[in-house]
Amino acid sequence: MLKPSRLVKPVSVTRIPGRYLVHQEGLPKLPVPPLRQTLERYLRALQPIVSAEELAHTQQLVEEFQSSGGVGDRLQKGLERRAKKTENWLSDWWLNTAYLEYRLPVVMNSSPGVVLPRLEFTDRQGQIRFAAKLIAGVLNFKSMIDNETLPVEYLGGKPLCMNQYYQILSSCRIPDPKRDSVVNHARSKKPPTHITVVHNFQFFVLDVYNSDGSPLTVDQIYIQLEKICNSSLQTNKEPIGILTSQHRNTWGKAYNNLIKDKTNKESVRAIQKSIFTVCLDAPMPRVSDELYRSRVAAQMLHGGGSRWNSGNRWFDKTLQFIIGEDGSCGLIYEHAPAEGPPIVSLVDHVVEYTKKSEMVRSPMIPLPMPQKLRFNITPEIKKDIEKAKQNLNIMVHDLDVKVSVFTHFGKHFPKSQKMSPDAFIQMALQLAYYRVYNRCCATYESASLRMFRLGRTDTIRSSSVESLNFTQAMDDPTRQNQEKVALLQNAVRGHRAYTDMAIQGQAIDRHLLGLRLQAIEDLTSMPEIFMDTAYAVAMHFNLSTSQGWGIHSTICFVVVSAKVPAKTDCVMCFGPVVPDGYGVCYNPMDDHINFAVSAFNSCAETNAARLSQALEEALLDMRALLVQTPQSKL
Repeated sequence: MLKPSRLVKPVSVTRIPGRYLVHQEGLPKLPVPPLRQTLERYLRALQPIVSAEELAHTQQLVEEFQSSGGVGDRLQKGLERRAKKTENWLSDWWLNTAYLEYRLPVVMNSSPGVVLPRLEFTDRQGQIRFAAKLIAGVLNFKSMIDNETLPVEYLGGKPLCMNQYYQILSSCRIPDPKRDSVVNHARSKKPPTHITVVHNFQFFVLDVYNSDGSPLTVDQIYIQLEKICNSSLQTNKEPIGILTSQHRNTWGKAYNNLIKDKTNKESVRAIQKSIFTVCLDAPMPRVSDELYRSRVAAQMLHGGGSRWNSGNRWFDKTLQFIIGEDGSCGLIYEHAPAEGPPIVSLVDHVVEYTKKSEMVRSPMIPLPMPQKLRFNITPEIKKDIEKAKQNLNIMVHDLDVKVSVFTHFGKHFPKSQKMSPDAFIQMALQLAYYRVYNRCCATYESASLRMFRLGRTDTIRSSSVESLNFTQAMDDPTRQNQEKVALLQNAVRGHRAYTDMAIQGQAIDRHLLGLRLQAIEDLTSMPEIFMDTAYAVAMHFNLSTSQGWGIHSTICFVVVSAKVPAKTDCVMCFGPVVPDGYGVCYNPMDDHINFAVSAFNSCAETNAARLSQALEEALLDMRALLVQTPQSKL
């Protein structure tokens, strides 16, 4: 017997002012940590990464900065005043500084890609059948957001801020030559009821709700996608979407030029207002099974270049699901509105949803033809497209991504040693980097600040005095195994303690950023502590890392990621955040770990395959050390 379909309005007509708002108002405000505490911790964080001379110099600057009635005191009071009068003293500053004022292209520099497990189809019919299920799954998740029935998430028994869930759908970044903005239509009087679908570089508006407010069924969506594909078979269209891959200033100017035309403006607005975008990709060149995941990671990050699918995107759109005709599948996500956790929940929900068989009978009403978005391409716009193609192809050739599956063990092993899997993997990364470069570097891992209202992230500095002690001892033949185990346990404990401190809003990076921005706001001269070489070294993250779904964006001193292991056996990937650095993402499953390591080909010192290999060896050596050493349990 067929179950009746449950009618879900795209947006609840009567909002229970509620559940969401009451929950939000109960959350504590983000604290401003004590100045002296942050400065002490800053000096300790510098110890493993700067020379003794640089450290001594910075100690003097810190003394001056924190002297009673000095500059530090004044800036700290300014921050405390800001914290009293705002919902979150950091969130607006963070959005602007880390994202909207960041001028490098969002492609590879701030938007992460996610590779989902390979699908069992190799033709267009399979592609659109899966796409239809995926769209229905996202709409199913959206109904929970709209009806405010999403279960509140908790961490250590404390409720988390759910605001980011309300930012990921019906939102889009808008370029500007100075500072971008983000527009969110989800809570407008007439919320959008359409998605955009892009196929062979051609954009379509697809209405996904019936006139009674119920979402289209999988069969209905399939029929609509078939119409879209059949009316976009030409492969010689101008890839208008590739403009969104440009440097933000360049794109900002090209955007203002593009939307001078009324038709273009309406088409761009339709993309921006859509709930999300689905990219139906052409098949990519075939590669061996071993290289498949790495190739798909590149496809999710940038589309493979102008000859392939890079024009089949609107990179400013918050959420773009990518489904290739060859079974490749994943998404790319514009980072400004939110971190990884809401995306994780959405993807886990959608993946489960696509596995279910459809139980709803489709209404027999014929549906209108999805609307094709028109663009008038002037010679000037054509020139902008050509420039964007050239620049993107240079970036594509420069990025090296290596995706690997570590099959020897997963998170069960560190847990059996009473160690945090995340801390264990981070220490393996420290060991791998030390073995390759014979030094350690500033390492970024993100911690969620969602215990606080409108909280985003702070930094876990994985490179520490304790991690350096361990990495130096590990390959020293004069040190006993018992001592090495003790140093590893100490390093893991230290990482765990730093993580807890960061989650409680007591880490150093956002506080230092706040003091710096407060100085700019006060129009005072920049304090010397921020002009110091050691500060530049501390903010130059050669290792930008994230567990599972860390999402990152950079400005010379900021990298954002989010630590959320996904249930789905997927891997996330992103580019390095400095020219001589690595982006490292990992998703620990029970009995294996998915890794994605990226580096730039233009840097002679970095090599993704080499670090990936060193990481595998470090994990195996750490396991051997613990297994072979008696009394290694905590």
